[in-house]
Amino acid sequence: MEFENKENRTEIGSLGEFGLIKHLTEKIIIKNKTTIKGIGDDSAVIDFSKNKTLISTDVLVEGIHFDLSYTPLKHLGYKAAVVNFSDIAAMNAKPSQLLVSIALSNRFSLEAVEEIYAGIYMACEKYNVDLVGGDTSSSERGLFICPTVIGEADEKEITYRNTAKPNDLICVSGDLGGAYMGLQVLEREKSVFKVNPKSQPDLTGYDYILERQLKPEARTDIVDLLKDLKVKPTSMIDVSDGLASELLHICTGSNVGCSIYDEKIPIDEKTFNTALEFKMDPTVCALSGGEDYELLFTVDISDFEKIKGIRELTIIGHVTEKESGINIISRNGTQNPITAQGWDSILKKE
Repeated sequence: MEFENKENRTEIGSLGEFGLIKHLTEKIIIKNKTTIKGIGDDSAVIDFSKNKTLISTDVLVEGIHFDLSYTPLKHLGYKAAVVNFSDIAAMNAKPSQLLVSIALSNRFSLEAVEEIYAGIYMACEKYNVDLVGGDTSSSERGLFICPTVIGEADEKEITYRNTAKPNDLICVSGDLGGAYMGLQVLEREKSVFKVNPKSQPDLTGYDYILERQLKPEARTDIVDLLKDLKVKPTSMIDVSDGLASELLHICTGSNVGCSIYDEKIPIDEKTFNTALEFKMDPTVCALSGGEDYELLFTVDISDFEKIKGIRELTIIGHVTEKESGINIISRNGTQNPITAQGWDSILKKE
C-alpha cells in the first residue's frame, strides 16, 4: 500500500533509529507535574507520591488488529493510545503517562510514521497524557505498535473486575455495537473494491459507526462523572471484546451470576438500522461486537437514586447469586444463558 506520493517520501533509513526518535519527540511538552523526567534518558521518572500506580499495555498487529487498506494512519495512532487509556479508566482511574514502542518495515516512510505519531500526540493532548518514552525497531513485514500506559489513583478509588456482589446494579456507559457495525461497513466496501478497483467506497450516512470503529474514545469522563455523583463502582471493566465477554469476566471473577435485559441494552439508532441492513440481530452485535470501549460496571443498589436518569449511563440488569447463572432476559421474558462470542485474537478460527 502506498501512503504518499513517492516524490515526497523520506526513507526512515536516512535518519537512523536515534534520528527518528529525535525527529518524532523533539517538540513534546510535559503537562503533568507527576512526570519528573520524560523522553531523553534511559528511563522516564514519575512521582505519584501517595497514590498507587496503574500500568497496562496492548500490542496492535497489522492484519490482526487493524487493516491499513481502510484505516488512516493518524486514526490508527489515536486509537492505539486511546484503547490503552481505556484500560486505566476501567480501573476507575485516569491515565497520565504513555510509552509507545513501534516496529515497522521499510515500506513505511518517515511521513507515514509522522502520521501515526500525529494521532498519538492528538490523543495525549486530549486526555492530558505525557508521552514519556518507548522504542523503535525494524520489522521484516508489517507494522507493530505496542503502547504502555501508566495511571494513578488513590487506593480507595481503584475498582477491580472481581468485586461485584449479589443485588448490585449492572450499568454501562454510552451505547454498544457501533464499532462492530462500522467494521462491517468497511469490510463490505473493501470487498467491493477488490472486485472493482475503480469503485468508490459508499460511506454516506455511516459517520457515527465509522468513528466508533476508527476513532474510539476512552470514557475517562465517566470516571469523573461517578466521582461527582459520589458513586464508587463495586466492579468495573471496559467493553473491548464485547458485552457478553466482559459480563463473563466480572461474574466469573466475582463468583456471581447476573441477569441483564435485552430491551435495556443501549443501541444507537444508526447501529440498529445498519445491523438490520446486514441482516444481523442488533442485540447480538451489541453483545458480541467489541471495540466500543464503553465502561461496564456494577454499583450498590443503594446508589440507584444517584445514577437513575443520567443520560450517559444505562442500568441493564443486576447481579445474582452464582447458582442463578449468567443470563439475558428477552423482551418476551425468556431467559437465555450468555456465552462469550466476542473478539479473541489468539483463539483459532474455524
